[in-house]
Amino acid sequence: MFIQIVLGSGLMILSILIAGLSAWAMEALFARFHVWLIHEPQRPKLMLVVLVAAVWVLGMVTAGVWIWALAFHALGIFVTMEAAVYFALVSFTTLGYGDILLPHQWRILGGMAAANGLLNIGLLTALLVEALRHIRLGQVEHRKSKKTG
Repeated sequence: MFIQIVLGSGLMILSILIAGLSAWAMEALFARFHVWLIHEPQRPKLMLVVLVAAVWVLGMVTAGVWIWALAFHALGIFVTMEAAVYFALVSFTTLGYGDILLPHQWRILGGMAAANGLLNIGLLTALLVEALRHIRLGQVEHRKSKKTG
């Protein structure tokens, strides 16, 4: 049990670290293009931000799933990589079909993968909302400054 907790904690930290670094990179990308994003036409650019942020978040979730899948496969829990990825995806998204189960001696890892997915998805949802809010506020302020200036 202790080995599962240590291993699961390490995988969670790695997954969150990758998501955090990726969020930092996305923030830098939006900061680089901020001036362009706040100028007219604003609505298409806001939709572009939604698209980029959503694809970026999907990439971060995919990276988290692959981290867990590679660990499951490396530990010999699943014979095929497909089964490892499938179980990791179902666990990480907290879907939990139950058609593929971990062996009894590794079942704590399944719960930790689900907790990691829940945490990452919450973090990434907040990131998506913050990116949209930041760009939209910049657009509104720009529009106001044009009217008064």
